[in-house]
Amino acid sequence: MTTPALLPLSGRRIPTLSPGASSFPHHRATLRLSEKFILLLILSAFITLCFGAFFFLPDNSKHNVIGVYYHYQSPLLSCTSQGAISAHIFPVHDQESLRDKIRADHERALQEAKEKLRKSKEELKAEIQTEKTKVVEDLKKKDGPKPLPPVPMPKLVGVKDGDPGDPDTKEKRDKIREMMKHAWDSYRQYGWGHNELKPIAKKGHSTNIFGNSQMGATIVDALDTLYIMGLHDEFKDGQEWIKQNLDFSVNAEVSVFEVNIRFIGGLLAAYYLSGQEVFKVKAVQLAEKLLPAFNTPTGIPWAMVNLKSGVGRNWGWASAGSSILAEFGTLHMEFVHLTYLTGNPVMHIRKLLAKMDRPNGLYPNYLNPRTGRWGQHHTSVGGLGDSFYEYLLKAWLMSDKTDTEARKTYDDAIEAIERHLIRKSNGGLTFIGEWKNGHLERKMGHLTCFAGGMFALGADGSPDDKAGHYLQLGAEIAHTCHESYDRTVLKLGPEAFKFDSGLEAVAVRQNEKYYILRPEVIETYWYMWRFTHDPKYRQWGWEAAQAIDKYCRVSGGFSGVKDVYSSNPTYDDVQQSFFLAETLKYLYLLFSSDELLPLENWVFNTEAHPLPVLHLGNITLPGSETQR
Repeated sequence: MTTPALLPLSGRRIPTLSPGASSFPHHRATLRLSEKFILLLILSAFITLCFGAFFFLPDNSKHNVIGVYYHYQSPLLSCTSQGAISAHIFPVHDQESLRDKIRADHERALQEAKEKLRKSKEELKAEIQTEKTKVVEDLKKKDGPKPLPPVPMPKLVGVKDGDPGDPDTKEKRDKIREMMKHAWDSYRQYGWGHNELKPIAKKGHSTNIFGNSQMGATIVDALDTLYIMGLHDEFKDGQEWIKQNLDFSVNAEVSVFEVNIRFIGGLLAAYYLSGQEVFKVKAVQLAEKLLPAFNTPTGIPWAMVNLKSGVGRNWGWASAGSSILAEFGTLHMEFVHLTYLTGNPVMHIRKLLAKMDRPNGLYPNYLNPRTGRWGQHHTSVGGLGDSFYEYLLKAWLMSDKTDTEARKTYDDAIEAIERHLIRKSNGGLTFIGEWKNGHLERKMGHLTCFAGGMFALGADGSPDDKAGHYLQLGAEIAHTCHESYDRTVLKLGPEAFKFDSGLEAVAVRQNEKYYILRPEVIETYWYMWRFTHDPKYRQWGWEAAQAIDKYCRVSGGFSGVKDVYSSNPTYDDVQQSFFLAETLKYLYLLFSSDELLPLENWVFNTEAHPLPVLHLGNITLPGSETQR
């Protein structure tokens, strides 16, 4: 058989032969010169390819390849000629040194590449950080808080001292001051920056009203109490924390009501008392974060809002997705002051409520922010309703008694409350029950005990010369609430108490027997003292202070107790921020002279933060048609 000729490597077609002619030459004994050249070229390419591939093999494979190479019998070359060519091109004794050199060069090049990459990353990171810093600074300049308009500071009277003069009273006041310092120092040591303190566990604590974010609620809530008590070093520590750390851009869903009364109220009070601008600026920044909560069809705000996204919603347990009367009705005081300081009007809720029908003249606790309709017909002067009525009266007082719309709304509400909710027990105790679907529940909550002070505060200016009547009503509520304390083992009041089945001013359910350092009873004692100077109110207040110090004080602060009827109570392990903001402040004021924060010049918000009376002249309060 004849052997086919090799195709040209150029890839060109073979010329077409004439039909019938053979494709192969005949009678050839030797290769032509050109064919020898082509064969040699192919051989050279093959050898080059083999040695080139050798350098790309792993090291352990190269040993095997070398061994195989020298024993491989090429079909084109003899063993002798192949070994001679290999030995000539790649001697055996140079294999190891060449491989080491290649490896060393490779490792050196790799290290150099890594070093260049590291430097490049560091330079890029530094460049990015520089650009980021520049962008942030530019945004601050462009979108940062605008300077607030200059406004005259309201007349501030009685912000210092308040020495009672009497040595015995002064000694009691000093004791209250010491209790405040113990509560603050414990928080400073164990819970600094957290919202509240767990005094038994000695660590920070938070609740869902702050979205479990750590916003330093105790710091903000306690500032004005520290200032009033003359604890200025502690006040400066709190001020510095607020300046450096208080941030409202957190992704946290917070209670609009609680953040308003504790944070905005606390910051505004600290500003008015100290004159430090940082508090005013922070209050305005926070208020802007709360405003998206008002984006509802009726303008009635959601109960909760996400500070970062602005998304609002209501509590899942509230009747038919309703907002809570005490929550949306307890924004007026703080936002009126923000209007005064910024010039920006705020949503006012009274207009809507004035248009709505009220069952028996009472305000139900639930209102749907979408439809503007009442939810469940449940009316209470305690939880869910309390501070709505309080703020009607205090709006009038804060306006220097010019907001007559607020006063009229308050008077009408109190008249309905007297007619439907206030009763006397068989033992002669005056109490305020709760109206539920046409039925009066003969139960009164600790929160309701604030009403004694409210009645006394609103006595002056009452219609039909009823000032004496309401001052007496306040005294009767104060007496009932004192009885709720006096009828317990610890001399501290329960969360709620009944007036039926032969029981009066006593808690029945186990889940109503706790005391969580609440201030409402002591608040009423203070108001009654200011308006009557009856010494029993100071005596009752001192009894409460001693009981708190005896049963609630622990090494890490002050804790609530779970059963005021037990001689060996267990702790709830929470030092509430309102204990420093309200309970201790009211006790301190109770044992101070009337010159400290006189009620003619100051109005306390529902978290006991004092705000000055505004003599507004011709300024229009939000939502009011009356020119001031």
